[in-house]
Amino acid sequence: MTSRRGDAASLDPVAFIRERTRLAPVRGVPEVRLHMAHEATGLWRLTAIANREAPPPYWAFPWAGGMALARHLLDHPAVVAGRRVFDLGSGSGLVAIAALKAGAAEATAAEVDPFGVAAIGLNATANEVAVRVVSADVTGGAAPEADVVTVGDLFYDALLAARVTAFLDRSLAGGAVVLVGDPGRAYLPRERLRLVAEYATSDVGEVENAPLKTTGVFAFQSKS
Repeated sequence: MTSRRGDAASLDPVAFIRERTRLAPVRGVPEVRLHMAHEATGLWRLTAIANREAPPPYWAFPWAGGMALARHLLDHPAVVAGRRVFDLGSGSGLVAIAALKAGAAEATAAEVDPFGVAAIGLNATANEVAVRVVSADVTGGAAPEADVVTVGDLFYDALLAARVTAFLDRSLAGGAVVLVGDPGRAYLPRERLRLVAEYATSDVGEVENAPLKTTGVFAFQSKS
């Protein structure tokens, strides 16, 4: 790994992830292994030291909505079997990987953080699947060419939630089934959601002693 005092360009994301994370099964989704932070890594602190302008390492933890979606797809493979899946704000790639393990024909992960992009590649390799990665903010673009669109944990900020909701509207209009995984964050568009299933998950994945909470998987629906 390069100097911790450099900027984002001076860090090798793959080396950083391999050095500072642990490959382990996901709590509640043991079929999938991810490179995850743990208390001994001090990853949040080290990332801040390495590059104060880098986004927080959301990719280093499985979050509640993603875990619920992944569990749902693995328990109900008919949802994605033989279909094209597009996972928005993929983070670690957990949902895209679970979709492929459930029999999806292909899975695309959209992620803006270059460290997240690297983590998706490493995690896909560790799980012996091939995930296509789009390293861009796609929320302002056209609907993806997909049969199923998934999104977990992106409704924590008002402006982001508005962009995500508009993207999901375009995806729905394009003919995709849209599934949302979320533990009930502040800007969740509840009036547009139909509960499909509930799962007991932790909100911050592998952080030790994280409490379990109820997380929903919802079908995103057209405006009435």
